[in-house]
Amino acid sequence: MNELLKVARRMTAPTTEERGAPEAELQREFVEEVTFSSAETILGMLRAMLEEDWMGLPAWARILAFRLACLQRPGDAELLRVAAADLIAFGPDWNDIAHGLEREAERLAGMDEEDGRDG
Repeated sequence: MNELLKVARRMTAPTTEERGAPEAELQREFVEEVTFSSAETILGMLRAMLEEDWMGLPAWARILAFRLACLQRPGDAELLRVAAADLIAFGPDWNDIAHGLEREAERLAGMDEEDGRDG
């Protein structure tokens, strides 16, 4: 299990005893780990955490993780769609950004289709 997933699980553990550290320290560890993780590691952590407890990971942590993964893979239309859907799930504050991600995903998908016809 990678360090990012470990700290995410500790951060969302139900008891202080299971967390093993103060909340602020775990948040700092999470930010440090996610900042220096690959898109693959980030997406693996998100998949695991969302399967275990869809609402367990705090919104700020999910948004940061998706943001960093999208920055590493700006041409990944499917990732942009998944990130947009996650933002929409957290309410109207993020809808404009989510719709922008959806538009970019559609633009990228259109470019892929054009590239396929040329070859």
